Amino acid sequence: MTVKAKKHLGQHFLTDKNIAEKIVNSLKSADQYEHVLEVGPGMGILSDFLLSRDNPKAYLIDIDTESFNFLKKKYPLLGERLINGDFLELDFKAIFPGKLGIIGNFPYNISSQILFKMLDNRDQVVELVGMFQKEVAERCAEKPGSKEYGILSVFLQAFYKVEYLFSVKPGVFNPPPKVTSAVIRLTRNATEKLDCDEKLFWQVVKAGFNQRRKTLRNALSSLVSKDNMPDDPLFDMRAERLGVDDFVKLTNLVSNSR
Repeated sequence: MTVKAKKHLGQHFLTDKNIAEKIVNSLKSADQYEHVLEVGPGMGILSDFLLSRDNPKAYLIDIDTESFNFLKKKYPLLGERLINGDFLELDFKAIFPGKLGIIGNFPYNISSQILFKMLDNRDQVVELVGMFQKEVAERCAEKPGSKEYGILSVFLQAFYKVEYLFSVKPGVFNPPPKVTSAVIRLTRNATEKLDCDEKLFWQVVKAGFNQRRKTLRNALSSLVSKDNMPDDPLFDMRAERLGVDDFVKLTNLVSNSR
């Protein structure tokens, strides 16, 4: 029995066991959390290696009923640790009382949403290892100063160390995607809360990158009047030049100028 990959779910099943094992072995902080959740296990190629580990306790979630039924037969002892549902709607605290790791060959059509879900639950999610479209993976790990560096880069790097691990060619998937893939690891850093108004921080970052060709003095004019902006060199730069600490400082400058 096999599961048919469904285009509307963005499914591309990994077929290379060596790469599957390499992805699972990329979980380096497992001693810091009790549970690990695999998103979109499909036919279980990652799950085989994940479930062979003693710690942490593995859970699987798949929105595809066909995959769920396949995995139910493949892993009859999983019981409630196999979930048929939408990861994006999952209440982490209701299922996982403590810290958590996340792993998966993620559907590319919801990859950014998966990362924002992680950010929303950053008090619980210690580590994430996952397969993404190569461009998304590069964007996550990119440093200030490049065209790839953007909103997602800043938001993730504010709370996680992001590492680009390795690229994966299309031929090891069924069906092969039209793009190259890549695996990244995100490890929670020590920042519990940003040293600024976090809601305003999100607004400043988004406004800066939504008009990334403009200087921040122009890009942020919807948040604070140009007449009230202080004479600080940050306002004369473009968003792509600023790191997380710069954006924290900029957010405080905007807050004090309103």
